[in-house]
Amino acid sequence: EVQLVESGGGLVQPGGSLRLSCAASGFAFSSYDMSWVRQAPGKGPEWVSTVKSGGGTTYYTDSVKGRFTISRDNAKNTLFLQMNSLKTGDIAVSYCDPSGLNSWGQGTQVTVTS
Repeated sequence: EVQLVESGGGLVQPGGSLRLSCAASGFAFSSYDMSWVRQAPGKGPEWVSTVKSGGGTTYYTDSVKGRFTISRDNAKNTLFLQMNSLKTGDIAVSYCDPSGLNSWGQGTQVTVTS
């Protein structure tokens, strides 16, 4: 059974930072490309970033380029998202998304407010 546990969200001021984590189990984590997807209040899911299975190639949506960094630790089956220079537009519940498995965890809330 695929299990994904996201954590690390919280409440920060504009310009602040958070580091999201996703602990994965139940599938061969190191063989899958992994993504972060977020859903803002009242909106549909938005793709944020992807890291290839080996960790060497990453992709970002334009709105987070230069601010967010995706990474993974295949030895610990964990995905990360370092979020810097947070803006109110980043308010959302964030989920990790293994490519092709159609499975998310419970998500972690990111709130940015002054």
